[in-house]
Amino acid sequence: MEVPTKSVKRDILNILVEAGIIKDEQLQRVQELQQKTGDRIEHILLQQRMVTQQQLAFFIGLQLGIPFINLRREGIKTDAIKLIPESVARKYGVIPVEEKDGAIVVAMEDPKDIEAIEDLAAITMKRIEPVIGTAQDIQEMSDLNYRIGGELEEQLSQIPTRYRGSAGLREARVSPEAIAQAPVVRAIDLLIKQAVRDRASDVHVEPQEDRLRVRYRIDGILAEVMALPLSVHAPLLSRVKIMASLNIAERRRPQDGQITFDMGDREVDIRVATSNTIYGEMAVLRILDKTFAFMPLPEIGFLPETLERYMRMLKAPFGMILISGPTGSGKTTTQYASVNTMDSVGRKIITIEDPVEYHFSNINQMQVNPTAGVTFATGLRATMRLDPDVILVGEIRDAETAQISTQAALTGHLVLSSVHANDTISTVIRMIDLGIEPFLISSALIGVIAQRMVRRVCPYCSRPAEVAPDEREAYEEEMGEKRSEFIIGAGCNFCAGTGYLGRTGIFEVLIVNEAIRRIIVKGADSDEMRQQAKSDGMGSLWHDGMLKVKEGTTTPFEVLRNVFSIG
Repeated sequence: MEVPTKSVKRDILNILVEAGIIKDEQLQRVQELQQKTGDRIEHILLQQRMVTQQQLAFFIGLQLGIPFINLRREGIKTDAIKLIPESVARKYGVIPVEEKDGAIVVAMEDPKDIEAIEDLAAITMKRIEPVIGTAQDIQEMSDLNYRIGGELEEQLSQIPTRYRGSAGLREARVSPEAIAQAPVVRAIDLLIKQAVRDRASDVHVEPQEDRLRVRYRIDGILAEVMALPLSVHAPLLSRVKIMASLNIAERRRPQDGQITFDMGDREVDIRVATSNTIYGEMAVLRILDKTFAFMPLPEIGFLPETLERYMRMLKAPFGMILISGPTGSGKTTTQYASVNTMDSVGRKIITIEDPVEYHFSNINQMQVNPTAGVTFATGLRATMRLDPDVILVGEIRDAETAQISTQAALTGHLVLSSVHANDTISTVIRMIDLGIEPFLISSALIGVIAQRMVRRVCPYCSRPAEVAPDEREAYEEEMGEKRSEFIIGAGCNFCAGTGYLGRTGIFEVLIVNEAIRRIIVKGADSDEMRQQAKSDGMGSLWHDGMLKVKEGTTTPFEVLRNVFSIG
């Protein structure tokens, strides 16, 4: 039954006042704003942050006599999602929850939308039983539950058979007409959109002996998401290469390119690399979602004390700050977050990157281009003549880059760069191995950060539970306290059953003070340097990880998996 709008507006305000959610003065302000703007009461309440989406949905449901559903807690029945096509569900902003007594229970933001209910009933040939959910929950559950599998198979089946023969597939030549076909275009779009929805950092398209394997890397872990027939390998790879402006006729040499992909509400940059294998060309699509590029330092995972130590380093007018860790440990994210804390108006900031992954305003970014003679070393030399205050060098890989970076730090510039090393102390040793004299390092180096990325416990299914004996013993040995249970994720729709959702950093921050400088100059003894750093207050990667275990952010398993040590 539809309820008159004015009645709903008046009643919902009264209900919220009676429930103590809003006060009388807030009620008056809402009424004044409604008269002034003509906006809906519900929108005003949310814009003024007087109620949360969950509170508003619950009380509207109470007023209308329609149940409120917390989709994050209740979830979606697997069979229900098939009852309403994705295009229809997204058109009306609804999601099917379950089928009960011959009716489909449908979560809606606006259960008074009679037109939507009637259309859903006509499409499904079933009675629609509306419940109230928040728009955010409906959107998130749609992204989680509507998968590309069925639609992708439908698109691939429409590729003309003359382009799908298995004979000579590995050397197949695909015509531009085949590549431009709507099914091929749609199939690639589906793969990329699902990857972005799933928060994947990479899409791997790999031909095997009997199938085309597609894997997503999510939170640092690869998972196979689908196996496709080999017959679609050639048109799919050719489509990817055309999107990335690569040579589709070249299949034996590695190639790389870039795609800007429109997600509707935002653009996503994708870095594409292809290479030949014994079963044909494989491709890796690195997804560079700009929403993750502008994370402030506190959100990366620094604990308050560690962050305070690092922020002191960033305030130095000149010198060198190095960030170390293996590939995939989040070094670039930390570099970008660090640069974003700086004054880009009063200071000239220049970056030299390979490649430039994200574009920032008010920062001058240079792309390494070896074919044009632009390496980290040559780019750094050119940068020195451009009057910079801050120089970000993507990575120190060789002796020449290390030498010029050190000289830049000694001549009045603040230099940020990354080095592949296991921890802070081994980073100093690595610079010496690259040919930098110890007395120069001691003079130039402000500090070093070592970091790793660990998966976060999913907040939607977290619970206390026992862990394996070796995990418990590792925690107890480091933290010096007995503990029988730890916070882990049980697995749910939000985390795809893994128990983890998202990642956070664990850090080790070495400040190079006078005591550390003396140790470096006299021979850089790693054990002595580590002992001095520890007495100066430096916590280890291992300890920082276990502190995050203690607060329930991650698990002992994740720390053991990522902070590797021998002996």
